[in-house]
Amino acid sequence: MPVKTFSSFDDFKAVINGEKPVVIDFWATWCGPCRVISPVFEKLSDDLSFAGVEFYKVDVDEQDQISQEVGVRAMPTFALFRKGEKVSELVGARPQELQSLVAKALTD
Repeated sequence: MPVKTFSSFDDFKAVINGEKPVVIDFWATWCGPCRVISPVFEKLSDDLSFAGVEFYKVDVDEQDQISQEVGVRAMPTFALFRKGEKVSELVGARPQELQSLVAKALTD
């Protein structure tokens, strides 16, 4: 399943309040570690064992309202939402921990 983006703050609210768990990659074009972890995030989104999870990317410079709402302070930050609540977060480009975060979306 391809990684998607939000077109607006309202779009973000609608998605995180949906039934499926959502993992969001908060990144910036100038962030080196973001470029390193991005292919890992994309690969996880294509993994069929995570088909029940929605994957999104947010450019913090383009969607600052979303970034502020979530409380992003460093990039990359990955946030897991379930039914409107942020249930887990990972700061930094750590592939093993990112995979664990995505797996947690299906287990809780």
